[in-house]
Amino acid sequence: MLRDRYDNQISTSSDAARDLYIAGVDRVLSGAADMTTPFKAAIDADDSFALAHSGLARALVLANDMSGAKAALSRAIEVSGGATARELSHLNVMHLQFGGKAAEALVAMNEHLVDHPRDAIIAGLSTGVFGMIGFSGHKGREAELLAFTSALAPHYGDDWWMLTQHAFSLCEVGKLAEAGKLVDRSLAIKREHSHAAHVRSHVYYEAGNLTDGIGFLEDWMPSYDRAGMMHGHLAWHVALWALEQGDTDKMWTWVDTEVKPDASIGLPINIITDTASILYRAELAGQTVDPARWQHISEYASKAFPRVGNSFIDMHAALAHAMAGRQDALRDYIDAAKGFAADVVQDCARAFDAIARQDWAGATTALSAALVDDARLGGSRAQRDLLEFSLVNVLLRQGKGEEAERIIGLRRPLRAHGVH
Repeated sequence: MLRDRYDNQISTSSDAARDLYIAGVDRVLSGAADMTTPFKAAIDADDSFALAHSGLARALVLANDMSGAKAALSRAIEVSGGATARELSHLNVMHLQFGGKAAEALVAMNEHLVDHPRDAIIAGLSTGVFGMIGFSGHKGREAELLAFTSALAPHYGDDWWMLTQHAFSLCEVGKLAEAGKLVDRSLAIKREHSHAAHVRSHVYYEAGNLTDGIGFLEDWMPSYDRAGMMHGHLAWHVALWALEQGDTDKMWTWVDTEVKPDASIGLPINIITDTASILYRAELAGQTVDPARWQHISEYASKAFPRVGNSFIDMHAALAHAMAGRQDALRDYIDAAKGFAADVVQDCARAFDAIARQDWAGATTALSAALVDDARLGGSRAQRDLLEFSLVNVLLRQGKGEEAERIIGLRRPLRAHGVH
C-alpha cells in the first residue's frame, strides 16, 4: 500500500493517483490557487481512491462550492469499501462536519488525531482562527487552540504547514517572538505558502510593526496568484496598514480592486468581514465613507448569509446593516441571534445600532459587555480589535479621554500612542 507525504497509508495502488493526491493536499494546506485539479486528476487515475474524493470535497469547500463538496464526500463514502481504519475515521470526521454536527465532529476529530496525528487534512479542520476550535464559541478557545497545535507540532517536525499553524496559535496568545521564528522558518522552506505570509502579517500587526508589515506583503503578494484563497484577505491587511499610514488613496485602491464584493474572488466570509471592517475602520480614522458602500456590503451580507448562525460573520453583518441604516435586517441580530456566541453578537449589534444613532453612552454599555469575552466570536485578535477601537472612539466622543487611554493601554498597549 502506498503512503502520502505524511507517511499515512492510502488505499490506492496507483503511483499517479498518490502523487496527484499529495499535490492536492499541499495546495489545500498552502492556500494555493486551483486546489481541485490535482484531486480530479487523482480520481481519473483511480476512481476507487476514497481520499481523493474526500480531498476534492475539502478543496470544493474552500472554493465555496458546497453542493459539489457534498457530492464529492458522498462519492468518497460510496467507494470506501477497501479503505483503512484511518481513512474510514477520516471520512467520519468529514461527514460529521459536513452534516453540521460541529460538536460531534470536534470530538471525533480529537479522537482521530490521538491515533493519527499526522493526518493533516483532518488536523487542518481545527487549526487557525476559522477552524472548528476557532468557531466553537468555547471560553478560552485561544488557549485551547494553542494546546491543540502544541500537542500536534512534535509529530510534524520541520514541516512548513504545521510550523505556520503553531505560529498562529502562539501569535494569538501574544507569544510573538516564538511565532515569528516559526513562521519565518516556514517561509524559508516554502516561500509561496500563503498562510505563512498571512501569519507573518499578523505577527507584524500584533507587534505594531507597520513599516515591515506592509513592506513584507507588498514584496510577497505579486507572486501570489490572485485566484488563491488568501489573496483578498491579504489585500485587506495591506489596506489596513495603508490606512494606518494615512495613505487613503492606496487603501481605497486595494479595497476597490481586491477586497469588496464584485472585486474580490475570495471566500464570502472574508468578503463580508474584511469589507465591513475596513469601511468602519476608515470612519474611525476620520474618513467619510460613501453611504453607497455601506448599502452595498449590507445587501451582500443579506444575500450571501441570509440566516444568522456564524457569530463572527454575524457580528460584521450587524455592523454593515447598522451603518447602512437597515434596521429591519439589524433586528435579526439584536432579537434573534443564533450560533456559538449569539449573546456576544447581540451585544455587538446593540452597540452598532447605538453608534449609528450616535447614542454614545448606549454604545459604551453594549461594547463593554461584548468585550468581556469577545474571543468567543472567532476570528483573530487583529480582526476583533475593531471592537476595542470602537469603544475607545465612543469614549472619546463623550470626553472620556483618560478612560479611553486606560482601555487601549490595557488591551492594546502597543497602540496606546494613537489615543488622543
